[in-house]
Amino acid sequence: MKTSHCQIRFAKVSDLAALVAIEEQSFSQDRLSSRSLKRWLSASHGLLMVAEVNSELVGYGLVWCHKGTRLARLYSLAVLASQQGKGVASQLLIALENETVKRGRSFMRLEVAVNNQAAIRLYEKHGYHVFGHYSDYYDDHSDALRMQKTIRRNTAFNADKHTPWYQQTTEFTCGPAALLMAMSSLNNTPMSQLKELDIWREATTIFMTSGHGGCHPLGLALAAMKRGFKADVVLNTRESLFIDGVRSEKKKAILHTVHNQFVAEAIVAKMPVRYQELTLNDIETWLAAGKAVVLLISTYRFDGKKSPHWVCVTHVDEHCLYVHDPFCEDKKQLAIDCQHVPIAKADFSKMASFGSLRLSTAMAFSL
Repeated sequence: MKTSHCQIRFAKVSDLAALVAIEEQSFSQDRLSSRSLKRWLSASHGLLMVAEVNSELVGYGLVWCHKGTRLARLYSLAVLASQQGKGVASQLLIALENETVKRGRSFMRLEVAVNNQAAIRLYEKHGYHVFGHYSDYYDDHSDALRMQKTIRRNTAFNADKHTPWYQQTTEFTCGPAALLMAMSSLNNTPMSQLKELDIWREATTIFMTSGHGGCHPLGLALAAMKRGFKADVVLNTRESLFIDGVRSEKKKAILHTVHNQFVAEAIVAKMPVRYQELTLNDIETWLAAGKAVVLLISTYRFDGKKSPHWVCVTHVDEHCLYVHDPFCEDKKQLAIDCQHVPIAKADFSKMASFGSLRLSTAMAFSL
């Protein structure tokens, strides 16, 4: 079949009606609405590009660039039936990848129906490989494959060991969820909400800026030691943690009490705690030794909220640090968005510190 030579450009508001028509002709379910497409036209974190043949809009591609990371996701790719098999999809995909690289992203991920062999062949032709599977993913209950490609040269991903991903089941249990992932990577520890909540009760700071308290690094490390793991902690302060986010003096007093109790228990348990600034070298050394690492980050670069958040580090390479993020925002994210999330090393110092006191801390675990 003859290849169509098409013009690839960024979509404009005037393209909306044609985009809706392509969407309706291409998909019988899981469609993007006109309102959603209109929102993507101006989304700062989105790339919406179209393909034109003889001044007619014949296809589009949409990429979501994840804030604060080197990860992007191909959200949708559609070409009119009359132009399929003529290279339009390939030209769109290449243009999207090039523009995504210009945005500083290194990896492109996507989901594709297991029965969509034409699309799978297209992605495989362009270097995408399967790295996961979703059951009952689409509205018709069919399954989807997860695929990924390194789109930036001199960047590759190859995790040192398998780290299963676990989604936190409450807004305040990122610490236990991250710890469960770390422990499971070492000895296949079962992960469940019951275990998640047990760890939270053992490690919680009681209060936080609002709502329930998060988890103290020493509390998490003690919980791991209780379960038979060795722990190593780096913490850059001896002061009580998370105090600057609480206004009530009564709550601050309780935070001081809880902190001092964790310190006393860590001393009794002979836990190795190094009170010093956390560096990338600490994490690289731990990973090289086969240890599992849990890291505290600020979510500001993810969502602008400046919240303390625990993640599980899965890998590090020349360019990036990779983490499993236990938080997956309903209806906006998929599990694929939260696994092996690449964070540029250049951003580490800003992301791995929290609050006005610039708290930095991480833990390493081994058997």
